[in-house]
Amino acid sequence: MRILNINSYYYSSSVHRQLQLAINDKGIDSISFVPLSVGYIARDECRYPYEENVRGFECYNSRDRYIFHLKHSKILKTAMKEFDFTEYDCIHAHSLFSNGYIALKINEQYGTPYVVTVRDTDVNTFFRKMPHLRNLGNRILLNASAVIFLSKAYRENVIKKYVKQKNYILNKSYVIANGIDPFWLRNKGKPRTIKNNTTINILQVGTLSKRKNVPFSIKALELLIKKGYKIRYTIVGKIVDKRIYKLISEKSFIHYVSPKPTYELLNIYRAHDIFIMPSITETFGLVYAEAMSQGLPVIYTRGQGFDKQFEEGVVGYSVDCTDVIEMSERIIDIINNYDEISKKCVKLSSEFDWIKICDKLKEVYYECV
Repeated sequence: MRILNINSYYYSSSVHRQLQLAINDKGIDSISFVPLSVGYIARDECRYPYEENVRGFECYNSRDRYIFHLKHSKILKTAMKEFDFTEYDCIHAHSLFSNGYIALKINEQYGTPYVVTVRDTDVNTFFRKMPHLRNLGNRILLNASAVIFLSKAYRENVIKKYVKQKNYILNKSYVIANGIDPFWLRNKGKPRTIKNNTTINILQVGTLSKRKNVPFSIKALELLIKKGYKIRYTIVGKIVDKRIYKLISEKSFIHYVSPKPTYELLNIYRAHDIFIMPSITETFGLVYAEAMSQGLPVIYTRGQGFDKQFEEGVVGYSVDCTDVIEMSERIIDIINNYDEISKKCVKLSSEFDWIKICDKLKEVYYECV
């Protein structure tokens, strides 16, 4: 089987490369078309610029992104020029609107079936903020052979709010999470324990940005401190919003750490007890799964990407990202059942093994052709 990926996100996250390598290991010939803005390669932003199965093309100007059909007509023109679609059994569009539009047009002209993955940008930017494109989104979903959501929560949210033919889309939808770097599963931690009256070490790994919701996490932890809990909060990540950095600099119980490579993050995870990141929006959140692999229970946002990967209380809890009282109460729930939750985290982190995930994806591909 030969698959053409349309993936404008390939260079922005290592997850896409890991997916392609894993699916190729399953005996599927997977090629990626990566549409780029002019100057992208010269700016040296390509993480893996010389891979045999990845073909990046600079095909639009950065300002074109403000006019959806102008940008994507240029991408489509490049795709038509560079690829013979009769050579492919199926197309995988790695976002609904941007990549899915190209897959839809190819399908209309060549009849090539396509699978589409729905992501955070599709929901929180295109569907929510661009109502003039909602009919297009529904058209892409309608004509797709299969629709992939990264979590049950995202599927429920999209189908309930934006999809017209709900049952039809639901019946051809699949929930397939992202995998994590094999490094984490090769170096699984051991289940952890918390002793009474000791400091609870709380961790977040992610950018200091509005979306990661750090100020609300701080308020929740301050409630715990007022109740007598000893708390130390570590934040690892790039400073995007200087106002948030100023806020954490004023708190004696918070420790900031600049971004670290994976092998250093391993020891940071292992030095902490609970992972918290109640993001305002989140497509999936690989860091939750990374934390689980090291035995850390997790606090995540209700209705966003990681929600409903597991039942409540199994590996942690979902929360309303604006409810600091609920956040603090769920942390207490974790503390009170810490040993059992930590054991489940280590065990269930194997669900994010790319081998298992690509087995599911391979089944989807074969059902579509």
